[in-house]
Amino acid sequence: MQNTRIYNILRYSLIVFPLAFAGIPIYIHAPDYYITNLGLRIETIGFALLLLRILDAFLDPVIGFLSDNLYFYRQKIIYLGSFFLCIGFWMIFHPINSYVLLWFSSSIFLCTLGFSMVAINIQAFGGLWDIPIKQVTAVISIREAIGLFGLLVASVTPTVLYYYFKDDNFHILAVILIFVTVISLVFFTKWFNTSAIKKPISSPGINIKESLFMIFNSDIKLFFAVYSLSCLASSIPATLIIFYVRDYLLAEHLLGVFLLVYFTSGAISMPLWKTLSYKYTCMVAWLLSMIFAFLVFIWAYFLQPNDIFGFFVICLFSGMAVGANLALPSAIIAEFINSNKHEKYAASYYSISNFLSKFSLAFASGIALPFLGFMNYQPGVARNDYLFPTIYALLPCFILLIAIIILNRLINAKTI
Repeated sequence: MQNTRIYNILRYSLIVFPLAFAGIPIYIHAPDYYITNLGLRIETIGFALLLLRILDAFLDPVIGFLSDNLYFYRQKIIYLGSFFLCIGFWMIFHPINSYVLLWFSSSIFLCTLGFSMVAINIQAFGGLWDIPIKQVTAVISIREAIGLFGLLVASVTPTVLYYYFKDDNFHILAVILIFVTVISLVFFTKWFNTSAIKKPISSPGINIKESLFMIFNSDIKLFFAVYSLSCLASSIPATLIIFYVRDYLLAEHLLGVFLLVYFTSGAISMPLWKTLSYKYTCMVAWLLSMIFAFLVFIWAYFLQPNDIFGFFVICLFSGMAVGANLALPSAIIAEFINSNKHEKYAASYYSISNFLSKFSLAFASGIALPFLGFMNYQPGVARNDYLFPTIYALLPCFILLIAIIILNRLINAKTI
């Protein structure tokens, strides 16, 4: 019997902490850092991120395909990806004075490549760990709760470090990331050496075309359509929050607190969604979380500048849904892999979910940021018209509503 006590699950899951910890500085702070400190235009950053994230997204199926074919090296791929993540993160916040855009692009590429290599394979291990199927949702929930904790810590750490170290805060942040990554890899190695991992029933001598054909000719393709819409709906606010809070709400000093409330709410509410998934199904629990998120976040459209309390309330309640959106799709994929004996395609399944998530983020940054620039928005200059409420709140809610309708039909059809 495999050891599924909390300590052993933590040894497996801890590696997602540095992944999440790096995420906020990479996707939120880095663009603003290069715009405000190094003089890059917001349109330039937006288009650069669009191209980088599209490239990163299309690399995910390749990484998944290679990981499935080289499944016996899966843990070593995680080590290599962790190295790329740390090097890229260090580069982002230690820029050179010349070729700034090239340096920014290279740094982001290394970070996201390393992130993908680790995330895809750690997710695959979650589906391949030879444990009772009823334990899979619990394992994934704990893993994603640790990820949320990493986001929570990352949301306030730059501000705290700035208080003590001023402009060296991101240098210290990079040192912390490297240290935490090394520690988490030590725990992961101990878990890997003592755990039974399912092997493919047949040799995984497959090509990427075969992997995609197998997956997208199954019933899960509609699930992936819903997932992509859900990711897009959350990516737009994630891309714009630093600008929305600073230049619309006029509350830049509270950005870290807003993020802290949001991710703390997500972490605390994780047991709720796990309970609902046991009582109903993971799909139904996910649908309920989407409906709840829509009903809460639509109120962001009606907020006025300096409406601090209102945004705190929205962060608190919309944060409750984030835990479900992180844990439940992974659990649905794991259940599908197990029920259809698709272990040989495990990394490919998760690479597609990562691809959709990243493509949504690429689309959000590549469209939303240039659109703000074309609407004569200047970062650091207050904007109190309906530009931000429409793009930040109304558009994501419209996309989420479409996802809710499709998921409800998918549940009623009972094809997954």
